[in-house]
Amino acid sequence: MARIAGIDLPKNKRGEIGLTYIYGIGRSTAQDILSRAGISFDKKVNEWNDDEQAAIRNIINAEIKVEGALRSETQMNIKRLLDIACYRGLRHRKGLPVRGQRTKTNSRTRKGKRKTVAGKKKAPKK
Repeated sequence: MARIAGIDLPKNKRGEIGLTYIYGIGRSTAQDILSRAGISFDKKVNEWNDDEQAAIRNIINAEIKVEGALRSETQMNIKRLLDIACYRGLRHRKGLPVRGQRTKTNSRTRKGKRKTVAGKKKAPKK
């Protein structure tokens, strides 16, 4: 089993897909890493030998921010926005969409489960 950046990569997946299990590495970054390490994209993770794993590990450790370091940087960026109280920071603080999406109907992911408000009672006719 290949363990890179503290993550156990799935054994039976192709290399370019297996690397995407690491937070901060997407498909194009995975392809770039494999091409620089001289490994075929189609080679499965369990077929990598120790030298190939070491080459991938060295490239990731030297040049790419992944896992904990990337998560902490993202949190620091959000905290900076909150501290300077800019528009994006206020949206983060209120738990609303940050990038200009509509909020009247959608954005349930950010707002959470619906909080139903009772409708107004009709006044009786005289």
